[in-house]
Amino acid sequence: MTAELVRGQNHPLSRSRLEVRISAGTPVVAAAALGDENGRIHGADWVAHPGAPTRPGLEVSRQAAADHRLAVDLDALPDAVHRVSVLLSLPAAGGGPGPARFGTVAAPFVAVTGLDGTEVASYTVTGLDSESAVIALELYRRQGAWKVRAIGQGYAGGLAELLADQDLAEAQRLASDMHGAIAQGLARSVQAPPPRTPEGDRSRQATAPALGADQGGSASPGAPGPAGPSYGDRPQPGRPEPQPAPGSAADPADPSPAGGPVDYRHPRRQHTAPPPPPPAAPPSRPGEPARPVAGDATGWSMDERLYNQVWGMFEDLARTTAAYRSAVDFAESRRDKELEQVLSDPRSRIGGQADAAREAAQARRDQLVDQAREVLDRDLAQLTAEAEVVEPALPPAFARWDSPVWQAYRVPMEIPMALRLGDLHLPEADAVRIPMLLRLPLERGLWIDSGRTGGLDESFADAHDLRRLALETAVAHAARLLAVYPAGEFTVHVVDPAGSGAQALTPLTRSGALAAPPARGAAGVTDVLGRLTQRVDLVQMALRAGAPDSLPPGFDTSQQLLIVNDFPHGFDDRAVNQLRYLADEGPAVGVHLMMVADREDAAAYGPLLDPLWRGLLRLTPVADDHLADPWVGHAWTYEPPVVPPGSAVLDQVLTRVTEARRTWNR
Repeated sequence: MTAELVRGQNHPLSRSRLEVRISAGTPVVAAAALGDENGRIHGADWVAHPGAPTRPGLEVSRQAAADHRLAVDLDALPDAVHRVSVLLSLPAAGGGPGPARFGTVAAPFVAVTGLDGTEVASYTVTGLDSESAVIALELYRRQGAWKVRAIGQGYAGGLAELLADQDLAEAQRLASDMHGAIAQGLARSVQAPPPRTPEGDRSRQATAPALGADQGGSASPGAPGPAGPSYGDRPQPGRPEPQPAPGSAADPADPSPAGGPVDYRHPRRQHTAPPPPPPAAPPSRPGEPARPVAGDATGWSMDERLYNQVWGMFEDLARTTAAYRSAVDFAESRRDKELEQVLSDPRSRIGGQADAAREAAQARRDQLVDQAREVLDRDLAQLTAEAEVVEPALPPAFARWDSPVWQAYRVPMEIPMALRLGDLHLPEADAVRIPMLLRLPLERGLWIDSGRTGGLDESFADAHDLRRLALETAVAHAARLLAVYPAGEFTVHVVDPAGSGAQALTPLTRSGALAAPPARGAAGVTDVLGRLTQRVDLVQMALRAGAPDSLPPGFDTSQQLLIVNDFPHGFDDRAVNQLRYLADEGPAVGVHLMMVADREDAAAYGPLLDPLWRGLLRLTPVADDHLADPWVGHAWTYEPPVVPPGSAVLDQVLTRVTEARRTWNR
């Protein structure tokens, strides 16, 4: 998946032969500068530009153009080269025609790709104004590994100022030579492409939603798949405003060849209503950001909009934190480089000069970090304000257990899009909690880890308390699953061989929400696993035969959840194999597994159970930072759902579920 970088963010490079592709709204000049481990350019022969387009391991375009492809072979670069900076300049800076500053043209888009065109990382150089030259990004080597970093550093003084800032002594002369070569090549400059449409804009914006057939697009009434930390497995859409597709019936500016608008609506969906418009945000004061509103994302229902909005908040927090961390890393790297330069001269290693240099380097580092923190705090304030309006608007499937929405709970008539499994947060933004939403139906089982984790404190010295808390967490997850499914469409089974979870299972047993009392002993384990395994086999055979209606009369077609407590107690080798079979084959036919177990207890099985643990989504009964997002790979702290102490919400919800099921069975 392509890494969409923001300023200061880096991304590893796994291949050595690359292309740097540049797209702009006007002809620009592309060049590349080679730097040593301190970023210093040793001379004019370390810069590839239109007048000297080839260097060892590097080749750039010979003329100004709206689109460029720069070839880079990292393995062919000289050993002394540790950095490759991609430079962009406007021809007008050297007296040529065209715009004189980047602030008047479209933001340049730069992508690092493989030779086959597969994008590795991309960056849209935004925020430029009076600058006529810019360092777009750099490829740099650290500890033997190459990475790409988004820079976006502009210079109003043009190429001469840019090169001088890279410690090149002959910066002015080289800039003049480059401008001369640019002037000679302007006659061959490729014409700029037409202005990019919203669909063609490659800047970091959310992609337009798929329009319904009655709006000029293909029908897509369902929600797009999720993206999530390691628990999600589909790309996640962003949160744009709906836009009509160019040339569609919703675009009156594009007439048909016959002179009238073309009706692209599907004949079978002539009467399908389009999704209602998202809520309008209240007007904000001049100079202030727009005030957030719940449900401002795209979607065919309010639940879908809230779902997409939560995922948009998740991505925003991941990316703004990544930018802050990368900026801090850049500031510290720059400080270290400056200190190395001071210490490399024996005359300045000691004494007042060295102390002054150290203080100055540290001050510059602190200034960069403070600037990055200011940007982060601004983004966090906006996300906090958005979370404050989104959280109260969430439906029961997405809401916390302490939300007032549960007081008016009614058993739903339809399966929701997703389920809340807890909250996620980062250390830089401890106050911003992102709901962890998992799409339904479940595509993999859940594992509530009852073993010790790094998030435990001394209050959990007793392993029995931790096991009890893990089972209580599993009960809360099961109760929510029962609550969000329509009556009779979700069934829960429990295996508790030693009966150690009787107290924690009380909400399920007292309300009558279970299909049968918890199975005890080895015989109970064998019975439950045998019935569920047979169920999976029957459904699979019916589906493979293309006859799903041929299942036995009275066959329960509801989703099945098996909660297993105290594994592997009460399990023989056959039961363990059946459990693995349910974990692998069950989700596809509506049989799901929720393990409450400590992996160390099953260590005697060795690698036999490794596929089982890997196939389950690991959750913890206490806060733990074991989940990662799909965009930048942060380690997010997961917090399980907590029922408020003394609250009867769990009993009330399960009682209503049981009553609705009895009514449905009559």
